[in-house]
Amino acid sequence: MTNPTVAALVARANRLGADPKNTNYAGGNTSAKGVGTDPVTGEPVNLLWVKGSGGDLGTLTEEGLAVLRIDRLRALVDVYPGVDREDEMVAAFDYALHGRGGAVPSIDTAMHGLVDADHVDHLHPDAGIALATAADGPELTRKIFGDRVVWVPWRRPGFQLGLDIADIRRRNPQAIGTVLGGHGITAWGATSDEAEANSLEIIDAAEQYIRNHGRAHPFGTSVPGYGALPVTDRRAKAAALAPYLRGLASTDEPKVGHFTDAEAILEFLEGSEHPRLTALGTSCPDHFLRTKIRPMVLDLPATATVAECRERLAVLHARYRDEYRSYYERHATPDSPAMRGADPAIVLVPGVGMFSYGRDKQTARVASEFYLNAVNVMRGAEAISRYQPIDESEKFRIEYWSLEEAKLQRMPAPKPLATRVALVTGAASGIGKAIAHRLVAEGACVVVADLDAAHARAVAAEIGSTDVAIGIAADVTDEAAVRAAIDTCVLAFGGVDIVVNNAGLSLSKPLLETTVADWDLQHDVMARGSFLVSQAAAAALIDQGMGGDILYISSKNSVFAGANNIAYSASKADQAHQVRLLAAELGEHGIKVNGINPDGVVRGSGIFAGGWGAQRAAVYGVAEDDLGTFYAQRTLLKREVLPEHVAAAVFALCTSDFSHTTGLHVPVDAGVAAAFLR
Repeated sequence: MTNPTVAALVARANRLGADPKNTNYAGGNTSAKGVGTDPVTGEPVNLLWVKGSGGDLGTLTEEGLAVLRIDRLRALVDVYPGVDREDEMVAAFDYALHGRGGAVPSIDTAMHGLVDADHVDHLHPDAGIALATAADGPELTRKIFGDRVVWVPWRRPGFQLGLDIADIRRRNPQAIGTVLGGHGITAWGATSDEAEANSLEIIDAAEQYIRNHGRAHPFGTSVPGYGALPVTDRRAKAAALAPYLRGLASTDEPKVGHFTDAEAILEFLEGSEHPRLTALGTSCPDHFLRTKIRPMVLDLPATATVAECRERLAVLHARYRDEYRSYYERHATPDSPAMRGADPAIVLVPGVGMFSYGRDKQTARVASEFYLNAVNVMRGAEAISRYQPIDESEKFRIEYWSLEEAKLQRMPAPKPLATRVALVTGAASGIGKAIAHRLVAEGACVVVADLDAAHARAVAAEIGSTDVAIGIAADVTDEAAVRAAIDTCVLAFGGVDIVVNNAGLSLSKPLLETTVADWDLQHDVMARGSFLVSQAAAAALIDQGMGGDILYISSKNSVFAGANNIAYSASKADQAHQVRLLAAELGEHGIKVNGINPDGVVRGSGIFAGGWGAQRAAVYGVAEDDLGTFYAQRTLLKREVLPEHVAAAVFALCTSDFSHTTGLHVPVDAGVAAAFLR
C-alpha cells in the first residue's frame, strides 16, 4: 500500500468498523479523494477510493476499495435521468472506473464522490439510527447538534441521495455531517482524521443525549412470566426448540441457524412494548435486508412448555407466511423480483432468546447481530421519542430492489452440502478428521466431537472459523454427554443433518486373552456409543422434518472373520446391523442410514498409532512400518486405504446422487474378497 491517502483511508475504516457502536457488519462505507497516476498517460489524476459493494469496514483492505476518476464520476450528473431511473447510474459507474477499478462500486458511491470534501464516512451507528427513526428526529437533531449536523428526510440510497447531500454540504459550510432519516449518518472532513473525528462526534453526542435524557424503561413495564429463564433452563429449552424451529424456517429452502440469549434481547422480550415494536419492524436498509421487515415472535410466557411452544409456533409460522405473502403482493410490481421465500429470518422466544436463519452460518449470525442492532435502535428511539421506521412500501422497495437482486445473482453457486450441518464423532484424528475436513470443503458446517476436547478444538480451528466448524468434548459412552453434544450442535448451527458414528478403538487379542473389560470397553464405545449418538440425533432429525443422513464407519471386519479380534469385530458387526435396523425404522422420516466398511487405515489413524498397529503387525508377522503396504498387497486393487478415501465415501452418500440409497454398506477396502457382502 504505497499511496498514503489509501493507507489512511483503510486504517480509518478498520478503526471505525472495529467498534460495533459505530456501524454494523458490512454496513456503511468510507472514502477518500486524492491523486493517483493515469495508467495510460502517466499523468496525475484525481481519484476517489471508496469501500466497494458488500465489504466490511472492520476487515477492509486495499483490494476491497472501488477506485474511480472524480472528473468522470461528477460528469455523470449531466446525464442523470432523474430519480425514477436512478438505478441506471450504478452501471454508469463502470465508465468512471480508474484502470481495472478495484472492487464493485456500491450504491453509495455517488454520496462519496459528489460531496465536496476529501474524506467522507457513511455509517449505521445504533445511536444515529435511533435519532433517524425517532418520530421527531428533525427537531432532536437541531436540539442536539444545532447547525453542525443537518437532517435529511428519508430517501432510498442512490444517486439522488448523493446529490442531496452534496447540496446540503454546499449550503451549510459550517456542518460536519447529516442524520439520514430512517437510515444512518454521514460525516466529512478535510483530512482523514477530521472525518473520523466528526463521525465520532455525531455518534458520541447522540449516545450521550439518549443516556442523559432517555426514559428509564423504553421497552415498557416488565410482563409477568416473560422474564429470562435461568441460563441452564433457557439453553435447554432453546436446544429442545431449535430443530423444530429450523424445520419451520426451512419450509421454502434449507437454512442454517444461529442462537443467542443476549441480555438485550431477553430484556426487550420482557417489556410490555415488544409486541408493538416488533410489528413495526426494522428500519435501516441494512437491517431488514438481512432480518426481513419483521420477526416472528412467540406470544407465550417463558413458563410455557416445549410442547405448548411448538403447537403455537406452528400456528404463528403459518400466519407469518400468509402475512409475508400479502406484504409481497401489496407492493410487488411487474418488474419486481420473484418472492424469495415467506419464512422468517428471525424468531424471538420470550425468556429464551433469538433464533436467526440464513443460507450459511455467517449469514444467520449476521442476521442475529443486525436484529440486536435494531433492538438497540428501538431502545434509543423509544427512550427519547417514539420509534417510527420508514413506511412498509419503502421497505419493500429496498428488500426487492433490482440492485439487491443483481447482487444475489452474482453470488457463487452453493456447494453440494451447503446448509447441511454434520456431527462427526472421534473426529480429532484419522478417519474422523478427514471426514470433517471433506464435509466442510463441500459446504457443510461441522461439529468436531472427540473424547479429547483440546484436539477437537484444534482440528476445528485448522478447518476454519466457528462459522464452519467447532470442536467439542464428547464421550459417546455417556448418555448425558451425547445429548449435550447434540444440544451444542443444534444451538451452534440450528440443527443437524448428517451424523457420522466414527468414534472407536481396538484391542487385538485372541479369545482366551480377551478380558470382560476389553469386551465391554470396545462395545461401550462402538456398539453402545453408536446407539446413543444415533438415538439422540434421530430425535433432532425427526423434529426438523428435513430428512438427513446417519452414517456408521464400521469395518470390513463386520463381515470378515479373522483371528485374534473377537471384541473389535463383534462390536463392528453390531454397528453393521444397527445400520440395517435404523434404515428400516427411520425411512418414514426421510432419514437415510448407511455404513462404510474400510480395511485397515494405517496412516493418520489414532487407533493404529495407539497400539493397534503394533498388535496387528505382530499377528501378521510384519514390521509395523510396513503394515499399510501389507494391507494393500492383500487387496484386489493393491492400493492402500487412506482416511481421505473413507471421507470421500461419506461425502458421496450424503449427496443427492444417493438420495434413494439406505441400508447400504459401502466397502472402502481396495477389494478384500473375503469381505464381499453376500
